[in-house]
Amino acid sequence: MKIEFSKKASKVVAKLSKPDKRQIKEAILKLPAGNVKPLKNHDSSHKLRVGDWRILFSYIGKDVILIEKVGPRGDVYKK
Repeated sequence: MKIEFSKKASKVVAKLSKPDKRQIKEAILKLPAGNVKPLKNHDSSHKLRVGDWRILFSYIGKDVILIEKVGPRGDVYKK
């Protein structure tokens, strides 16, 4: 499975502390396994919970996942 990051998501991940960055990257590499749930009112978007962090992603192809946003719980859902 191929994983792509949006510019916004890659900037957030780059600024994280080393433990948070490691934990998030490990969770992303295990996708689609983990605490994954579909977002309400969004057809193709899903969320992955990693501690207090949320990762919003969507499937853009048969074997391609796009990481759209990474952020703390609550803030990541704001537009």
